[in-house]
Amino acid sequence: QGQLVESGGGLVQPGGSLRLSCATSGITFSMYAMAWYRQAPGKQRELVATITRGGSTNYADSVKDRFTISRDNGKNTVYLQMNSLKSEDTAVYYCHTEIVLDRLYTYWGQGTQVTVSS
Repeated sequence: QGQLVESGGGLVQPGGSLRLSCATSGITFSMYAMAWYRQAPGKQRELVATITRGGSTNYADSVKDRFTISRDNGKNTVYLQMNSLKSEDTAVYYCHTEIVLDRLYTYWGQGTQVTVSS
């Protein structure tokens, strides 16, 4: 059974940086695309960034040029480097992957809170 565990959230001032980590277990990490989502209070969960198993990346327009998603297949971990943070980046950030075996398996982490405030 796969598990995803996020860490690295916290309180940061506008313009600051944070790096989120998502450690995985129970899945063949290197074979699957990974994604970061976020959910702000009163809003729907939204896709922030994705990375394919080959390392190709894609970003939401709202975070392009500020956030960087990366992966370390040796550590079974995906990262989200967040720079130039804004108050509107405040949200719970979730790690996500989907795996197709005999059926579709969807995995989410428990989330990590990021608060951008002065």
